[in-house]
Amino acid sequence: MTRATAVRAVLAVAVLLASVFITLTMSPRLGLDLQGGTRIVLQARDTATVEADRETTDRTLEVLRQRIDSLGVSEPTLTRSGEDRIIVELPDVQDPRQAAEVIGRTAQLTFHAVEGEGTDQPEEKTPAPESTTDPESTTEPAPDSDSDSDSDSDTDPDPDPDPDSDRLTLPDEQGRLLALGEPRLSGAGVEDATAAFDAQGGAGWTVSLEFRKGAGQDWKKLTGEAACHPAGDDRRRVAIVLDEKVISSPQVDPSVGCRAGLPSGATQITGSFSADEARDLALLIKGGALPVPVEIVEQRTVGPTLGAAAIDASAQAALIGAAATALFITVVYRLFGALAAVALGAYGVISYAALVALGVTLTLPGLAGFVLAIGMAVDANVLVFERAREECADRPTRSLRSALTTGFRKAWSAVADSNATTLIAAGLLFFLGSGPVKGFGVTLAIGVVASMFSALVIARALTEIAANSRFVSDYRGVNGIARPGAVRTWLVRKDPKLFRKSARWLVVSAALVVVAVAGIVVRGVDLGVEFTGGRLVEYSTSRPVDVETARDSIAAAGFGDAEVTTAGDGDLSVRTGKLDNDGEHALRAALAEEGGETTKVRDELIGPSLGDELRRNALIALGVAVAVQLAYLAVRFRWTFAVASVVAMVHDVILVVGAFAWLGRPVDGIFLAALLTVIGYSVNDSVVVFDRVRELWGANRRTPLDTIARRAVLQTVPRTVNTGMGALFILAALAVLGGDSLADFALALLIGIVVGTWSSVFTAVPGALALERSAKAPPPPAPGKGKGTPRGKARAARRDPLDNGARV
Repeated sequence: MTRATAVRAVLAVAVLLASVFITLTMSPRLGLDLQGGTRIVLQARDTATVEADRETTDRTLEVLRQRIDSLGVSEPTLTRSGEDRIIVELPDVQDPRQAAEVIGRTAQLTFHAVEGEGTDQPEEKTPAPESTTDPESTTEPAPDSDSDSDSDSDTDPDPDPDPDSDRLTLPDEQGRLLALGEPRLSGAGVEDATAAFDAQGGAGWTVSLEFRKGAGQDWKKLTGEAACHPAGDDRRRVAIVLDEKVISSPQVDPSVGCRAGLPSGATQITGSFSADEARDLALLIKGGALPVPVEIVEQRTVGPTLGAAAIDASAQAALIGAAATALFITVVYRLFGALAAVALGAYGVISYAALVALGVTLTLPGLAGFVLAIGMAVDANVLVFERAREECADRPTRSLRSALTTGFRKAWSAVADSNATTLIAAGLLFFLGSGPVKGFGVTLAIGVVASMFSALVIARALTEIAANSRFVSDYRGVNGIARPGAVRTWLVRKDPKLFRKSARWLVVSAALVVVAVAGIVVRGVDLGVEFTGGRLVEYSTSRPVDVETARDSIAAAGFGDAEVTTAGDGDLSVRTGKLDNDGEHALRAALAEEGGETTKVRDELIGPSLGDELRRNALIALGVAVAVQLAYLAVRFRWTFAVASVVAMVHDVILVVGAFAWLGRPVDGIFLAALLTVIGYSVNDSVVVFDRVRELWGANRRTPLDTIARRAVLQTVPRTVNTGMGALFILAALAVLGGDSLADFALALLIGIVVGTWSSVFTAVPGALALERSAKAPPPPAPGKGKGTPRGKARAARRDPLDNGARV
């Protein structure tokens, strides 16, 4: 065993042990569909200047969504009910009371000059419990702020403000009344707010504020005016008010001169905050104020949207699919395939532990995607094994260890580029998206990193240890890579001329797109309740009704897409799409057959949980991700290859959406997750093919490009087939055995993998050939030639680790 192999083995064992420890000691956070959660109903209230109408309530909903994301609650459901109510459903919340308090606060943040001691306390004002800051504390610039040296200490303070201005009399942190001037800044001027522990200054937990450019100048002016008053004077204080409660009112530091003011970039709110209070305050300020105040009118526990039978069936299907994939890889690659299956199991443990440790909320589609990722994670192993098979076929006498090492080295560029594009997309979806799109970005990134670790560290350590065995090296039928596979042998014998007339493949792809678009136009897209909204009805029955029985009864009555949960003490909550009064009567009658007398206790129209702003953010995140991927591929490959890859990806998206339109299947949140997975799969496939085109073209610069492309496709088809089969086994099991809850998810991915395999060969490659005919760029450099290499001289080939340099 070489030193590198030993290091990989030790690293693999250490990561696996840590992952097993996390898996056994930490519990996962389950989503609303698996465990249920807390439902909070908020009532929007009018103010003197703003009416709580539909538009204002929708804007309030988006602010609440940002707050909930900042609380660390993933996969929440927020919908507008009627004109002025908001239903918030939170999965697996540790402290529902704290969540309700943070969500329901208006968070109107204002900054005021202190005009002196107050004389009259309004009855409705009460001391603020959030902070016990000493009024003698000082307002100082944030530690990283730039100072401003301009000062004019001999300038008199401003005269008293207009007595008719908007003044407040509020108690400070100690309960003393202060007379406050009109608001000089609001929370809208704060660009960012973060909670941090100030160990050096001894201030404890503080909230650092970064102002926008214009607001920063206002802050400088406000503190400059306060600095004109003598130390100890109340008028030298600045009051920071949240929802008409003073949370901090420190004095401006004595070192600040009159009119000079504090630096305009940032400042700190200090006080006797606990860690939770500081974080809550920071997220309230950062999330922004609610357009209108809201009041909690109801809070209750809701059950899971999926029954135990559906969850058990999905889990069984996932296990069967994963076992079938492991068996397939073992059959194709023999011993090395079995070792890759062990590495896949390790991948499952590592990625699951990462999801649990990061507190990612697990939903049923998320778990299904996680299992699917196990099947797709085999891709890196397949790339390596197919490369090793090529090495053994080209040089039958070379050692198994040497062929395996070369396979890992030559597969590295394809593995790195395909995973880099996916990580770029995941990062942008996380930073630019919100709600379920952000959660998908986290899951995708974890899957990519764990996949690379399992393939390049765990699988490599296992296969290298096995390759050192004399038995494995001598019996070539055992190891699985010393002989070419059946697919490769058939392709070499047939040698089909795929791209003699490449334009015909583009015509076929264009025809498929036309058919898909026709389905979208003629049949229309059946948007689910997440996109369109619908109706929420709650019933109380005279006899207890099990939620599984209620689901079956409602489905038999023709409402198969309805979402049924328990609510409160035995009530049944039914959420469905468009439902007229006749449909509601039929639904109630179906429940009455099982529960006896059925009374309707709530009936509300609800808005979409994936609102306009969330959809817009998702589209922006996706568009930016595609643009960055395009730029990355243009730099790593050629602009023609990049454009062809993106065109193939768009082709796949249109075909999947069109297929669902023709089939009349709903396009909902589950479909959105499947579509994002299809996009990643499509780009990966194209990158693998173009990586081989780049390699072969650089080594054979005078060979026609269509010939190069044909060879590259034929050499990568075994990898494409084997990786696709590994995913198809899992998807087939989910579609057949997973029940209605996962049928559409599996169907979308089945279609996506088939069309993605097609487009990477018959859309991306012909498209690149067509673009190259008009391109003027020279062929890529030959392998081994790069920057810093003398012209005409290739770099010395990397020495085989088992080659000592001796020659006979």
